[in-house]
Amino acid sequence: MKRDLDLDLLRTFVTVADNGSMTVAANLLHRTQGAVSQQIKRLETALTCTLFVRGSRGLSLSREGEQLLEKARQLLRMNDEIWAERAEHPFTGMLRIGVPYDLVNSLAPTMRSFADAHPLVDISLTCGASPDLSQAVDDGRLDVSLVEYPEFAADGETLRIEPLIWVSGRHSNASRKRPLPLSMVDERCAFRPVVLGALSDAGIPWRTVFESGSIEATAATVRAGLAITTWLRSTVPSDLETLDPQIAGLPPLPAFSISLRTPPATTAAAMKFSRLLRESFSAATRLTPITGEATGRRFASGMPA
Repeated sequence: MKRDLDLDLLRTFVTVADNGSMTVAANLLHRTQGAVSQQIKRLETALTCTLFVRGSRGLSLSREGEQLLEKARQLLRMNDEIWAERAEHPFTGMLRIGVPYDLVNSLAPTMRSFADAHPLVDISLTCGASPDLSQAVDDGRLDVSLVEYPEFAADGETLRIEPLIWVSGRHSNASRKRPLPLSMVDERCAFRPVVLGALSDAGIPWRTVFESGSIEATAATVRAGLAITTWLRSTVPSDLETLDPQIAGLPPLPAFSISLRTPPATTAAAMKFSRLLRESFSAATRLTPITGEATGRRFASGMPA
């Protein structure tokens, strides 16, 4: 016998799971905490399993809850997209978009396409470090955001996986200096703890040359040979060089996920923008596959040519 899931219960479940708190979920869903608790109980009864366990740090997903979460997200995403497509009135209001500093250029064509199609929507763009953007989505301060995570800890919907690589100025020997001079965009950058952890494990001392929240200034210090940095492969400027870790004496770095994050309760405009982002990243990946293999940009040893 076929049975139907109650999407309202699933939306409540996802909101509680994302926030680890029925109180926060109740505020986001504009319901009482008792109503949220009752909905979770109804869903657990329907599925004959326990979805959450309560510990010293609050609620956490049970094994059955973890298995349900991604499928619940997919069902809600499809439901919201269907209703967004059927909307007869033009999108209006505000769309608050977040993007890491290094992905602004990747986002620009999608923003232009959306703005042309929906001129009544006021777009607000926030650039920041991925941890800050992720928190802003969780807090409901952003409607949609790209966020970079280490592949092993990715959250949200993964749009693409890219290698994180060492980058140097042409003919620079900065990678051979010790302590290793590093130029990182921001002290909250998602790459920073991964990079510093890899250097620590390899026993390589380092020093920070520049951290200001400016991708252009970071690139300038690297071009000048004052430091090296790390970027996702697709974001490396054509006038800089990627370093082969084995040749340059540097530790290998893990891949990162470019993820799409939206709050559980999202708007039709955010759903449409999210769909455009998926299409944009899918098309870019088909045209230029992102892999760990060397591309046309040559690898450098970090020593003068």
